[in-house]
Amino acid sequence: MMSKNYTEEQKDLKAEVKGLQQQIHEQEQQAENIEQFVQRVKRNSTLTELTPYALRELVKAVYVDAPDKSSGKRKQKVHIEYDLVGYIPVDELLKAEQA
Repeated sequence: MMSKNYTEEQKDLKAEVKGLQQQIHEQEQQAENIEQFVQRVKRNSTLTELTPYALRELVKAVYVDAPDKSSGKRKQKVHIEYDLVGYIPVDELLKAEQA
C-alpha cells in the first residue's frame, strides 16, 4: 500500500516537473522574442516615416474592425499584431498610465 502511494506520488511529481519545464521553456522563448523585438525597434527608432522594410520587420498583421457610426461619426478600431510579441494593448496601457 505504501509502495503504491509512493509510486503514484513519483508519477505525479514527474508530471509536475515536466509541466514546469515546459513553462520555463515558454518563458525563456518569450524573453528571447521580446529581446529580439526590442533590438528591431532600436534599429528603426530614427525613422521619420514608416517604410515597407520597417513595417515587415516589426508588424505581423493589422486588423481593422467594422466601422462604428453609433455616435454620428465613423470610428474604426485598428489592432496591430507585432512580430515576435503579438498584440500590445496600447489604449489600455495609456488609460492605466493616466489613472
